Amino acid sequence: MVTAIVHIKADVDRIPEVAQAIAGLAGVSEVYSITGEFDLMAMVRVARYEEIAEVVPGRLNKIEGVRATDTHIAFRTYSRHDLEAAFSIGLPDAD
Repeated sequence: MVTAIVHIKADVDRIPEVAQAIAGLAGVSEVYSITGEFDLMAMVRVARYEEIAEVVPGRLNKIEGVRATDTHIAFRTYSRHDLEAAFSIGLPDAD
């Protein structure tokens, strides 16, 4: 699984519509409204690196109201939820 974090500048008066359109794209798992230089952040999760090109420049950037994007590819994922799942596998306690 390849994860990309995409920061998105959008037309300010269209942020909710742009966010909904992005959230509907295959490969996009979440879209967040954020503060700062960018208006939205999308989490893109795909099986192969090549698919990021299909999602971001291929579809996301073509949504009306998207003005610019800045894409970051994650090398590794660290998550408290993943760690909790790993430790709850149910291995027997050492006596």
